[in-house]
Amino acid sequence: MLTTPHLPLTVHTRSDAASDRGPRDINADAVATHTDPATGRMAFVVADGIGDHLLAARAARLAAGTAATAAAGHGAAAGLRQAQRELRTQFDQARADCVLIVAVYPPTGKEHADEVCELAWVGDCRAYRWNGRVLHQITVDHTLAEFWRLRGVTAPARMEHVVTDSVRTADEGDIGRARVGAGPGRLLLCSDGVHKKLGLAKVRELLAGGVPAGETASALVRQARLAGSADNATAIVVDRAAV
Repeated sequence: MLTTPHLPLTVHTRSDAASDRGPRDINADAVATHTDPATGRMAFVVADGIGDHLLAARAARLAAGTAATAAAGHGAAAGLRQAQRELRTQFDQARADCVLIVAVYPPTGKEHADEVCELAWVGDCRAYRWNGRVLHQITVDHTLAEFWRLRGVTAPARMEHVVTDSVRTADEGDIGRARVGAGPGRLLLCSDGVHKKLGLAKVRELLAGGVPAGETASALVRQARLAGSADNATAIVVDRAAV
């Protein structure tokens, strides 16, 4: 019997984002994407400014754009660290701060089929991966509530909104890191205005719905708003499909 050798597939990437200011005065969330022309790596970022004021929005936009460009060239954690340097250089006010998550995919092409997606984050922006069967929450929130939960203590609800790390303040050891498969599937990056109102079941339902990335991102933001989110709500959906 003749057998056909396994050939790695090229993975095609598509992404789209949605964001809604909600009842806040300013949308202090920001998104950014960048593909490095030298490496071919693709970076995706969601940043959430801390506070409902202009400095928070400016900090998020600066950090998101800086992190995306640097991460595509040098990796997810390096992108976050560069965003920190830029934030500290450009703004001397402590109120100019944000939380952030960055994901970096390898280049498309058969020769990169076995590589992984890198993630780095500070704060409570989240990443989820849907592989067609299982939804996996990749990140762990950097909040007071999560700090106490990990120690077996039930925290008051208000602690869900208090972050322990931010782009401006994080030390090297504070940066969250993860590596997940970069094969076919969906990646969701979102601010807490989305995930704090949508449980895993609803996120899974929307990611598994089979509609394009842009419509899915919009549905996630819309459903969070319908569920009572009073914060800025932002989502990026990244689709990876084998061709």
